[in-house]
Amino acid sequence: MKIYHVDYERDESRHWIARARDVAGCHTYGRTLEEARRRMREALATAVDDADSAALADHVKLPQAIEREVTRAKALRREVEERSAAASAAARKAARALLKEMRLSVRDAGTLLGMSGQRIQQLAK
Repeated sequence: MKIYHVDYERDESRHWIARARDVAGCHTYGRTLEEARRRMREALATAVDDADSAALADHVKLPQAIEREVTRAKALRREVEERSAAASAAARKAARALLKEMRLSVRDAGTLLGMSGQRIQQLAK
């Protein structure tokens, strides 16, 4: 699959200007990034044969300080997702151990894990 690299930058009127790096003269704009991206695919379709099946690699130009904050926010969100998955796995393991090994009731297991009995039943399956 072909990948086209597209640069996005805001202009003075606060529209997004999109330019395909490797396709001469292929550019467009949009009021939002989504609109600019959709229009870029349309513009590519007039210039290349594989625009419909190609992937677009977006490169959004932001001020350096803002780019750092965006990167930090994305990294923290990934960390939260990873920790959430780890917490779910640990809760599942603990619920099963409490129910099967210790033979506690669903209610007691829920009390110990700070969860509802219904959630304990879901985890135990």
